[in-house]
Amino acid sequence: MGVLFPHLDSLVIREVRVVGSTVRIEAATRDEPAACPGCATRSRRVHSRYSRRLADTAITGREVVIELQVRRLFCDYSDCGKTAFAELVPQLAARYGRRTLLLQRVLRAVALALGGRAGARLTGHLAASVSRMTLLRQIRALPDPIQATPRVLGVDDFALRRGHRYGTILIDMQTRRPIDVLTDRTAATLAAWLQAHPGVEIICRDRAGAYAEGATKGAPDAIQVADRWHIWHNLGDAVERTVARHRTALTATNPQVSVPQRPDIVDVAADLHGGPVEPQLRQDRVAVRTRQRYAAVHTLLAEGRSLRGIGIELGLARGTARRFAHAESPDELLVNNRTGYRRSILDDYKPYLHQRWNEGHTNATRLFEEIQKRGFRGSEKIVRAYLHSFRTTARIPKPAPKPPAVRRVTAWIMTNPDNIDSDDQARLDAIVSVSPELASLVAHVREFAAIMGERRGRDLERWMAAVDSDDHPALHSFVRGLRRDQDAVTAGFTLPWSSGAVEGHVNRIKMLKRQMFGRANPDLLRKRILLSD
Repeated sequence: MGVLFPHLDSLVIREVRVVGSTVRIEAATRDEPAACPGCATRSRRVHSRYSRRLADTAITGREVVIELQVRRLFCDYSDCGKTAFAELVPQLAARYGRRTLLLQRVLRAVALALGGRAGARLTGHLAASVSRMTLLRQIRALPDPIQATPRVLGVDDFALRRGHRYGTILIDMQTRRPIDVLTDRTAATLAAWLQAHPGVEIICRDRAGAYAEGATKGAPDAIQVADRWHIWHNLGDAVERTVARHRTALTATNPQVSVPQRPDIVDVAADLHGGPVEPQLRQDRVAVRTRQRYAAVHTLLAEGRSLRGIGIELGLARGTARRFAHAESPDELLVNNRTGYRRSILDDYKPYLHQRWNEGHTNATRLFEEIQKRGFRGSEKIVRAYLHSFRTTARIPKPAPKPPAVRRVTAWIMTNPDNIDSDDQARLDAIVSVSPELASLVAHVREFAAIMGERRGRDLERWMAAVDSDDHPALHSFVRGLRRDQDAVTAGFTLPWSSGAVEGHVNRIKMLKRQMFGRANPDLLRKRILLSD
């Protein structure tokens, strides 16, 4: 019995029987002295006996119920306020408990791992079925873990309600465990926590101004380390704006194509069916609205208005207002040629239609039937309307290769040369060979990557001075941001610490919120963040 039920060793087992799908164990306490909970005087004089019913962990898929007979004993100490007391069985169950400690631990583990509804469904399969509210009470009853003040602290925000309310998670970067959860992401809250927990020597954070201010106020002697991934991401944004500014050089990747003698019907079809055009030539609804918003944002900027005020007045999100404010022209915002265009249901079948047309098959009904067999779900009218523009030529000319997209060229520039595909490297070399501006951009990015990867923070100032001497407005803006936070950036490029572990916990918080269907109260979410494995 002790092998299967070690937690019942201190009891007398009288009977084990199966009743339906339940295993019932009748047990009683041993006839030994018990301590009074009031005065600790040991007694063995029995006043009476009563039964407790305890749920236990399952056996072979059957629910287990322990019917435990417990004694009530007299307290022989005259000064004790208790005349009689019920003996406790601390190794089996808590006072007034309806479940064994072993089952309690199982339910708490299930609750922390799965939450309420999913956990309740699992307990049904474990033959220890409880409600979701019972599991949530189990979580809330757990005490917060006792944490020592970390030497290296990681700080980041997470959304309690995206776009409205945010909290802050604090991570011990040496143990990679969460140590606390703050209710907002303001500088004052972080500063108050740091002042209440002295001893933090290094603070890893992103480049948010609130955390920089809070760390400076709460722990002025701590070294602040800016996260390298966020810095590299900011550089990528600046590189993309620079490539968009010099996008005319991207055509260098295409071979020269002779002008066809007959009309290029693909170009005609592009005009008829809403194909991509150059940003400055676009007059569609989205382009007109973008130019109007650009003019309105820059007019308010000239009046000294803040980005927040501009967003409120124009009804724009703060990020959208910032993007319009940082753009040099409306064309930069329209560099994605597909902005404002809806994808056609026929797009996936156009290459096949072009091939069949060039082979001499020009019957629209027959072509419709062919692509219908390939999965096309539109009407014949759509096919006829698209093919109508091709009736003026006997053959559809192959369109000239498109230049690579701005984002793709940006990815080539931001990729380690040792890891880039040879064809992509050749196309990038062709672009930089005709554009001195992009050639210098590539050189700056490669040097920045070397400084960051080799932890040469001492060379950062020299790199920023070199960028300032070149004509790259987007990089100049990036450098100004680095200078505002230069000490933290230099530390990030010198010390081995980063916010990678913090970002991992932020992703874990997103998973926990999804498990709770986004309706977790902050206190419950805090418990699961701090206590889940």
